[in-house]
Amino acid sequence: MGDLWAGVDIGTQSARVVLLNETGQQVAAGFAALGTDHRMATRHEQDPDEWWDAACAASRQALDGIAPERVRALAICGTSGTVLVVDHAGRPTGPAVMYDDSRARDEAECVQQVGADLWDRLGYRIQASWGLPKVLWLARHGELTGARRIEHQADHLAARLVGHPVATDTGHALKTGADLTKLSWPTDVLDKLSLDPAVLPDLVVPGTPLGTVSQSAAQACGLAAGTPVLAGTTDSCAAQIGAGALRPGSWNSVLGTTLAIKGVSTELLRDPEGSVYSHLHPDGGWLPGGASSVGAGVLSRDFPAGDLDRLTAAAAAVEPAPGVTYPLVGHGERFPFRATAAEGFQLGVPDDEAVRFAAVLQAVAFTERLAYVALAEIGADVSGRLTATGGGSRNGYWNQLRADVMKRPVSLPAHVEAAAGMAILAAAPAGELTATAEAMVRIREVVEPRPDRAGRFDDAYARFVDELCRRDWLPTALAAAAFRPLTKGDQ
Repeated sequence: MGDLWAGVDIGTQSARVVLLNETGQQVAAGFAALGTDHRMATRHEQDPDEWWDAACAASRQALDGIAPERVRALAICGTSGTVLVVDHAGRPTGPAVMYDDSRARDEAECVQQVGADLWDRLGYRIQASWGLPKVLWLARHGELTGARRIEHQADHLAARLVGHPVATDTGHALKTGADLTKLSWPTDVLDKLSLDPAVLPDLVVPGTPLGTVSQSAAQACGLAAGTPVLAGTTDSCAAQIGAGALRPGSWNSVLGTTLAIKGVSTELLRDPEGSVYSHLHPDGGWLPGGASSVGAGVLSRDFPAGDLDRLTAAAAAVEPAPGVTYPLVGHGERFPFRATAAEGFQLGVPDDEAVRFAAVLQAVAFTERLAYVALAEIGADVSGRLTATGGGSRNGYWNQLRADVMKRPVSLPAHVEAAAGMAILAAAPAGELTATAEAMVRIREVVEPRPDRAGRFDDAYARFVDELCRRDWLPTALAAAAFRPLTKGDQ
């Protein structure tokens, strides 16, 4: 029947498992919702045991009717910046502190000051939602006493699969302060923060073998005992792999609850604003990108899920949407600019549901265009193929709108899940991730900008940029460059 590779994605709301064959065809998939999600003010927590239960349920569903021995290896991705504390036996000692939890604002300032030279060399600024400030917060609140240690979301699931502690991948480790130029934890910075490096896992690159599925885990998840478990990476990097955007100049936009953009650079990019940070490319080089707080999250908050098709059809008749919108769900923006006081707004938008919906779709497209301008301004090559993944890329009209606004073709892979990227990583020999992805990724459609829409959104985009400038959110250089065209590369 042929070999298969499994990819596991633990998201904010669910677990997803996909099985791909050697040509990249999806043979099966499984899904399981997460039961609880605790949010209060700046805090966001989840129960790690629910991750495990959901991952096992999704795995059993994907393997229904398939011999588990066909799965040659698996890899796991999780949300970037999520951390938890486990005891000596690997059991969680409390809830996980999630990727967008921002309780550690004071700790972020401390971490930034103490390690300023290192962060400047690596080209980013520490944010409250990142892992290292959360680790410091946990330590200051007595959560790291005794034989306790830190794990990331994917580490924890991998450890439960193999039955022992595992190393963490460089993708998840970035926001926990790893020096990716040296593949090590910055012990001098940790010492100044009074953090014992022993509480952190070892570091490995994505794709490194971590162990094999234990007998007890096999009974829970349906995989065969002895199946290799490989180090994964963050969900945005996984989506980038799944899109095949792994050669210099190529980029992938992940439009889900938020908008994350990642590409490839041969050199480490340094952003003076600290909005862009770079993961290691498993094949060599760097994967720069940033994550905005805008995205489809505002749609689930403000519009009935059952009416999205109707609203999308109505939005197509509203081009360009009137007024100016910035569709933030929470507080603060991270990319394409940093503005801790930023809040979502709608100005001059009529109180009509379809128009408000159209304004949100348009504003996300404007933010995406501005993000690529910001990347170009720090030296990124954005001339290659642009791909779109994430739940938002299932909306055909939104894809067309994004292509029109950016005046660039947008390529849509056949499989938009981050889990597919993890299956590709699991299938790739060491140093051959790019080639493996190109052999397995299928582009199902290329959305070209509509000629009759050329320039139609320019005035609305100008109003959008002007309002961001009026609020003093945009850096001067980015505001001046906002209208430069994005160069069309080979598609």
